[in-house]
Amino acid sequence: MSSSVMVDSKQKKRLLEMLRRMLTIRRFEERVKKEFAATRVKGFVHLYIGEEAVAVGVCSNLTDADYVTSTHRGHGHCIAKGVDVKGMMAELYGRRTGTCKGKGGSMHIADVGLGMLGANGIVGAGAPIAVGAGLSSKYRKSGQVAVCFFSDGALNQGAVHEAMNIASIWKLPVIFVLENNQFAESTSVRYATSVKDPSVRGESYSMPSVRVDGMDVLAVSQAAAEAVARARKGEGPSFIVCDTYRYMGHFEGDDQTYRTKEDVDVYRNNDPITKLRKKMAEDGSLTEKEFEELDASVLKEIEESVVYADSSEWPAPSEVLDDVYTSR
Repeated sequence: MSSSVMVDSKQKKRLLEMLRRMLTIRRFEERVKKEFAATRVKGFVHLYIGEEAVAVGVCSNLTDADYVTSTHRGHGHCIAKGVDVKGMMAELYGRRTGTCKGKGGSMHIADVGLGMLGANGIVGAGAPIAVGAGLSSKYRKSGQVAVCFFSDGALNQGAVHEAMNIASIWKLPVIFVLENNQFAESTSVRYATSVKDPSVRGESYSMPSVRVDGMDVLAVSQAAAEAVARARKGEGPSFIVCDTYRYMGHFEGDDQTYRTKEDVDVYRNNDPITKLRKKMAEDGSLTEKEFEELDASVLKEIEESVVYADSSEWPAPSEVLDDVYTSR
């Protein structure tokens, strides 16, 4: 795109917000990596670095009232949906001020008030939850949509197939988003999946299916916009396959013997943040100084989240069963 092509103020605001959210995810995850290495964050941690364009591209089309179900790699989905990073960091620290009062941790982080129905340690388990949310929306005629993020490791899970099937039968407002990051832990999708193009799985359930560059936030956003509009009109579910890549291992501590540094570098050279930053520089909507100021602001926000988490109280032992069970 020529540098003479300018964007209007509304489009610039939209692009800046996408860039800010992707940067927030990246900087949050980079800091979590450090905090985990320093043993201040306990338990397993699965980082979303490299996949930022998928969460942000999809969630840029959602409202606070819409629903999202996530995976064990859920920090990016939370931030893209608008969950407060202070509450998130406190949750990872296991503190009372966390979004789940320190009881969910990384793999079960949630914020129901923002429609973030939770990360999930069970592969593919978010799909039936998203369908339930979609059924609720249709029953109440609320206009809300539900997005189910899942990865190629869940593509062959029975619960995912069952969820897609019933969502199609009942024409539920659900968008199934496959984050095709190429590996189910250490198993290549090319080895584990019988079809070369995963989008045919959606077609087999009679729902519109599209495959996009998951490293391009604008391509993802456009596909999601069409799926969300269709869902809000009562036309049923859609399937979006986003080809992406995780730069880090499956979990922190993964020795990554199943791939080489050169493999990772191929995708790092197609980085989603760099790609949007370059586009905005070319169309005149972002200067180098503006980017540096934005990045500094994000880093400050992340630093404040760590201070907040570290200074927050631990849950009291007497609260161990609070919020775990309901009497309703």
